[in-house]
Amino acid sequence: MPLELVTLPCLTDNYSFLIHDSASGDTAVVDVPESGVISEALRERGWALSHVLLTHHHWDHIDGLTGLLEAHPATVVGAKADAHRMPALDLAVSEGDSFAFGGETINVLDVSGHTIGHIAFHLPETGVVFTADSLMALGCGRLFEGSPDMMWTSLSKLASLPPETVVCSGHEYTEANARFAITVDPDNSALQERVRDIAAARAEDRLTVPSLLSLELATNPFLRTADPDIRRHLGMQDADPARVFAEIRQRKDNF
Repeated sequence: MPLELVTLPCLTDNYSFLIHDSASGDTAVVDVPESGVISEALRERGWALSHVLLTHHHWDHIDGLTGLLEAHPATVVGAKADAHRMPALDLAVSEGDSFAFGGETINVLDVSGHTIGHIAFHLPETGVVFTADSLMALGCGRLFEGSPDMMWTSLSKLASLPPETVVCSGHEYTEANARFAITVDPDNSALQERVRDIAAARAEDRLTVPSLLSLELATNPFLRTADPDIRRHLGMQDADPARVFAEIRQRKDNF
């Protein structure tokens, strides 16, 4: 049976996620922007926390950890490459590592770019990937530490997952991302429809995260650098895909 997924809005625009296996009772939280929301969600469901999965070191993904662990002791998993600036890790992992959770396997992907040492957690049996600030709904994270080539490699890795994969990203940035996306891919009818859907959802205060990878592949310009219409719009018909990505990222930075 697939794991149960709960999306938890935190702080102003962050997301945390609970994943729960009813057979074993294993429960993990992915990123801890604040402790109260997560503790309350655990209490409401009667779940006992077993794992904390941390994607990267930024404060708005880890600040609630100390308070959470005081009430809910758990195994903390994070990137070995980022351990020097992360909370204390019980399990330090790297690209290609995997570990057991709830009767299935969690695979670790290095998705550096937003930060060096940013990781994603992929659960192939349930069909979900936790990408935080790497691949985002209709966008990708700003390159605070990594290079465009590094982020393009990371996004390409994520884009190669099965298209039915559910993408759990770290922020409610989708409406702002949509306003930019349409400027570089204006003739994309799937994107036009998504822009309308996002506006309607946010007007009703509905969440736009998670999203399906298939939808990102059809509409997210950061994954669509080979698309001839985008290349023509940018005047980069013959450019390497990584260069097209770099141009789109720079335009987004200045948008």
